[in-house]
Amino acid sequence: MVLQRVIGCLTLAAALAGCATWPSAEREVQRRADYEAAAGPSQRSFRFFGNLWSWEPLGKDLLVVYTRPSEAWLLTTGGCINLEYTNAIGLTSNLHEVSVRFDKVLTGRRDFPCTITGIRPVNVKQLKASQAERRTIEEKPREATPAAGG
Repeated sequence: MVLQRVIGCLTLAAALAGCATWPSAEREVQRRADYEAAAGPSQRSFRFFGNLWSWEPLGKDLLVVYTRPSEAWLLTTGGCINLEYTNAIGLTSNLHEVSVRFDKVLTGRRDFPCTITGIRPVNVKQLKASQAERRTIEEKPREATPAAGG
């Protein structure tokens, strides 16, 4: 009897957890698609002067790094185990240049570095425009309510 209750509670908790993560997973898929659509053709390298303005993981194998507010790069990796969960990242470079197959994404001291297998420039203006399109708000006038106390 107790075992059945425990199993029932665990099943309910798992179902609720699955429902709670659905919109988040849908947003992640959409963000990944937006970045891939705004990314240009593959390049062998990009200039990097040691400062990341921002970064965002888009899965275990994809990462966007902003070197400036208006300059972003979509990096493909062979798969980083903790990329989605790390608080900070680093990039290796040689002579201020990050190159495919030579440089790596660093996710922590205990984690293996992730080799960069692809570099694509992101058209940040196009990305922001596609995100703004999706944020459209449908406005409707509020229905008139009868005056109170009348």
